[in-house]
Amino acid sequence: MGFLSSNFAAFTGSLGPMDDVLEQHRPFDKKTDELLRFALSIKARSAPCVRKHFKGATAAGASDEEIAYVFALTMRESAGADDCWTHGVISDLQTD
Repeated sequence: MGFLSSNFAAFTGSLGPMDDVLEQHRPFDKKTDELLRFALSIKARSAPCVRKHFKGATAAGASDEEIAYVFALTMRESAGADDCWTHGVISDLQTD
């Protein structure tokens, strides 16, 4: 049993029902959903989730080309966000 399960069971107990609601109202096909989750897992730096959703996307019919595109797109958007954020921080120095 994990730390949260032991110390905040009300929270961890609500995750299953939340997942059920998300599944019931999913507006995307399973492949698209897994590709989105793959990208979000990369951004969250969750190794177990990256593995899970990489496998899930493959099982849902995603090609290596589609997975590689989502991977590259995620990395590119991350680099762009880092660039914009860093420029903002540096420009703040000029006004100090």
